[in-house]
Amino acid sequence: MASPKKTRRAGRAHDRRGPGGPPARRDGRSGEIASRIAGELEAIVAGSGLYLEEVRVGRSGRGMVVRVIVDLPSGPGGVGSDSLTEVSRAISARLDDVLVEGSYTLEVSTPGAERPLTDPRHFSRAEGRLVALTLADGSGLDGRLQNLDGDTVSVRANGRLHTVRIAEISSGRMRVDMGKAESKAVEEGED
Repeated sequence: MASPKKTRRAGRAHDRRGPGGPPARRDGRSGEIASRIAGELEAIVAGSGLYLEEVRVGRSGRGMVVRVIVDLPSGPGGVGSDSLTEVSRAISARLDDVLVEGSYTLEVSTPGAERPLTDPRHFSRAEGRLVALTLADGSGLDGRLQNLDGDTVSVRANGRLHTVRIAEISSGRMRVDMGKAESKAVEEGED
């Protein structure tokens, strides 16, 4: 889910905190700016009950593009459009006040339906969803993630429950669940 893009003329710039905080793209000057922005936005996003997943900064024409990815802190579910709108406004106000010189485009979104699964929090967020995992031995496991228990995930695939330690997963990704979407449409009377 993504909010509408927003272009604004920014106010003054202050560097009130050094690099650190949530993940930010680190490629030269853009990486430094992304790190500074992430440090400033972490408390704002957390205050909205969300988790700051990533900040990316790039160029578009003469202006800067600031991409902010937010998510729920843990567990299944999704970020509602009202929450995304609220946090987008708070982020925009903060950027206007202190961070970005010149014009910029702000894009605030969630990680998406096919997000990569790289840490325990991501697996927690995928509970109840279809996942595609590649295990360290090269085998694959595609099924519905049942739960996360410590450093172990349980995935129901081919009628069996498979338990795998996260350390044994070389890559993972959530998958779009068309069956779930189709059953929801039927429940709501859509054809």
